[in-house]
Amino acid sequence: MAMPRDPDRTLCEKPGNSPANRSLERGIEILRAFRPGADLLGNGELAERTGLSRATVSRLTQTLVGAGMLQQEPARKGYRLAPAVLSLSHAMRSGSSVLQIAAPLMSAVARSQQINVGLAAADRDEMVYLESIRYSRRAAFRNVVSGQRVPMELTSLGRAFLAATTDPRRTALLSLFKRRRARQWPALSREIELAVESVNTLGYCAASWQAEVVALATPLPTPEACYSLNVSVSTAESIDEVASALAAPLLKLKQEILRLLASRSEG
Repeated sequence: MAMPRDPDRTLCEKPGNSPANRSLERGIEILRAFRPGADLLGNGELAERTGLSRATVSRLTQTLVGAGMLQQEPARKGYRLAPAVLSLSHAMRSGSSVLQIAAPLMSAVARSQQINVGLAAADRDEMVYLESIRYSRRAAFRNVVSGQRVPMELTSLGRAFLAATTDPRRTALLSLFKRRRARQWPALSREIELAVESVNTLGYCAASWQAEVVALATPLPTPEACYSLNVSVSTAESIDEVASALAAPLLKLKQEILRLLASRSEG
């Protein structure tokens, strides 16, 4: 089912001033509308997801087809992402100095501890996995892969980011979450508040937003951006028990990544 565009999703982004910039931004909104489970979208669905008019969507989809970013399927009157989009993703991953340094260290920790280790970045009001290495002994119902999105407000990854971001951005995001989750907000806001406090005092926060999956996360500030690093396990143990076992490996991993990043920049 198509999801309506949230007008507050751009609350932390600066709009372009020129018509060319606005066209570019709208074209990017078209590409953002494609998510897992929505491989083929027509102009009507794209208009609903982006909040743009059908006439604007029709013009932009044709431009994106010509640019090689979308493929058109006339028989089903829809569009899908083109292979060129995947090549951009590959270029991003292979060109990231953070991933080049972090991935081998994450893999070593995941293997030695038999846990899952992930690295994510904020994208508007969600977190996007850049790397996910899965070694937890107990299989989980949900398999996380690079490029997958998770809610910022519910996850340890997102809450670690909220603890590290600027006050204006955190305030804007919390206002968005309050409107989106009005019924749960009293309890949810308290959980986020405690997570931010935990990051500030202990260096990490913990969450269990899915049954029998516990995750710890810590902010990973770099010259490129502020990422979030996490470890997780599928377990029936309590959050406190998992934190007692995994907080030290998580924070040690963070420091080693930051140390190597600093060494590279100095060299």
